[in-house]
Amino acid sequence: MGKREASPISTPSYPSLQDCNSSSADSAASPPRSLRSDAPSRAGISSKASVDVNGEPPSFHHSRQGRSNLGEDMSNGAVETLSEVFDPVAALAPEPVPPVAGGGEANGAHSEETISKGGKREIVLGRNVHTTCLAVTEPEANDEFTGDKEAYIASVLARYRKTLMERTKYHLGYPYNLDFDYGALGQLQHFSINNLGDPFIESNYGVHSRQFEVGVLDWFARLWELEKNEYWGYITNCGTEGNLHGILVGREVFPDGILYASRDSHYSVFKAARMYRMDCIKVATLISGEIDCTDFKAKLLDNKDKPAIINVNIGTTVKGAVDDLDLVIKTLEECGFTQDRFYIHCDGALFGLMMPFAPKVSFKKPIGSVSVSGHKFVGCPMPCGVQITRMEHINALSRNVEYLASRDATIMGSRNGHAPIFLWYTLNRKGYKGFQKEVQKCLRNAHYLKDRLRDAGISAMLNELSSTVVFERPLDEEFVRRWQLACKGNIAHVVVMPNVSIEKLDMFLDELTEKRSTWYQEGGEAQPPCVAADIGSENCVCALHK
Repeated sequence: MGKREASPISTPSYPSLQDCNSSSADSAASPPRSLRSDAPSRAGISSKASVDVNGEPPSFHHSRQGRSNLGEDMSNGAVETLSEVFDPVAALAPEPVPPVAGGGEANGAHSEETISKGGKREIVLGRNVHTTCLAVTEPEANDEFTGDKEAYIASVLARYRKTLMERTKYHLGYPYNLDFDYGALGQLQHFSINNLGDPFIESNYGVHSRQFEVGVLDWFARLWELEKNEYWGYITNCGTEGNLHGILVGREVFPDGILYASRDSHYSVFKAARMYRMDCIKVATLISGEIDCTDFKAKLLDNKDKPAIINVNIGTTVKGAVDDLDLVIKTLEECGFTQDRFYIHCDGALFGLMMPFAPKVSFKKPIGSVSVSGHKFVGCPMPCGVQITRMEHINALSRNVEYLASRDATIMGSRNGHAPIFLWYTLNRKGYKGFQKEVQKCLRNAHYLKDRLRDAGISAMLNELSSTVVFERPLDEEFVRRWQLACKGNIAHVVVMPNVSIEKLDMFLDELTEKRSTWYQEGGEAQPPCVAADIGSENCVCALHK
């Protein structure tokens, strides 16, 4: 048989993202095939677009309908070829500014807030999403000859990597350690590693990393002072899963128990209460964000007939406050709750790894479980966490799974087998002393930031043994977005992580003070807000509290 000749073909044109800067009216009339447009473009159109009964903007359906004709559009030139200066991030509309949290609405998902000055953008809470996406398109039949699609994909990824590197420079508001190097683990990325079921029982699935997982769990058990034969745990997919598991164990131990959590607890704690249909009582907090044990005592006495399941925060989300574990236990005892009538879960998502060097978290105290995030202070590149509980409690949750030839007491089924290897790698390289040095560096730099803010006349607060610096919310939401600050009401915060250097803090401070001089001009109408109600009068330097 002779060599088959390829028939003449036309070179396909892959999508350009430049069309996403067009107006919403143009989009509705002839939507770009390469993008889904869920909301108005960056052309200054109001984001209060109508939605249909399915909760989807009209333009979403236009894009859906257009996808079937993508190949035709490519052939006839309706879709432009990829520009040499194409930047996928420049093509994306800027991320909407963070909505004002805690604005007083009972149901924030349906409230609206004007965020930026001059009415430039209104955010509909619950619709605060990216306005465009990079569409998935079907390969053309001739791609194996032209390689155009591969070139397009490579171009998108290269520019996306550049964007990530740029955004990392201005990352201050969220507790992720971006200082890591896992090049040595690249050789393992070609394997589908899955730690199904119980970490301590090998299942029928042989491509796993249980030996690494158990090594990591042993390390944390030692850190929190629990013997090997007295603990059970696993590596979770995130910090929320650790809370879901810890509270579930408490609920299984005390099916009629009441969940107590401070108002400043992470939202996943209240999510757990809804999921498990538990009675949940919110406890007041002190100005620092720490649980108010006076209010806790009153609520315990009102419900003495029911066991207590308590969430103790080892670093709250916004203020970085640490609940006084010893005082919580003392309060329980004063209210007549013996150790067989309460279960304590410690949410240590961030500070669970910082606090032991104080130390405060220990299974020598009557606690039931501790969870910590692996992608925060440790610096794992994928979300993960560690959950440790007492062996005596886990039997209430564990079940045989014949399909796996194992037992299971985890929340999820399949579990990322790469995460334990990343954690094991970091723990071995740094060890206890390495983490101690990083904790000390973070605390030192956090104090530096707080002092510089106060010197600049900016209200600021820093809790003891915390690296979360809380300060008055910047007036300019573009500045908030640039530095990726987390905000709630009148306050914002910076979480000082190991990758946050003095140089980065200086750059942030210089820019903040320069911007602030334009927001609050001497004798002008706008004046710095009073945040005494949020961080205490001793930390507020407004005109009233100077």
